[in-house]
Amino acid sequence: MDSLRIVVEPIRAMQIRPVLAQTVSLGMILASALIIWKGLMVVTGTESPLVVVLSESMEPGFKRGDILFLHMNKDPIRAGEIVVFNVDGRDIPIVHRVIKVHERHDTAEIDILTKGDNNLEDDRLLYAHGQLWLQQQHIMGRAIGTCSSVHSDYWW
Repeated sequence: MDSLRIVVEPIRAMQIRPVLAQTVSLGMILASALIIWKGLMVVTGTESPLVVVLSESMEPGFKRGDILFLHMNKDPIRAGEIVVFNVDGRDIPIVHRVIKVHERHDTAEIDILTKGDNNLEDDRLLYAHGQLWLQQQHIMGRAIGTCSSVHSDYWW
């Protein structure tokens, strides 16, 4: 019972006004972060304006832990661009380079093939079962900038 009193007494001693001010300040900080994130989504045209490289598949260009800035516009995707995409059935985005673009003239759709710079083979084994190409809806955005993170394995 004494241990409960040790916890409860300081809470009772708190005045409501400072606690309320701290709570409002925390709420404003969280709301500001959300507004900034949503604003970046509108400006960049992508649901995730920032992504973190999670593997070594794009070395030496990008290392694990690097932060990529994304943008998505209506320009056609071209071979050589670095894109971030989602694969059906997986929630984690993948950062790889476009190596081949096939445009279907009858439907005006494009098929996209990607590959990690540090990988030997293309990404067809990463795609959903039976899928040989990515379509436009799989692409989250194009990499337009990078920032090496201090938290990465190699920040120098």
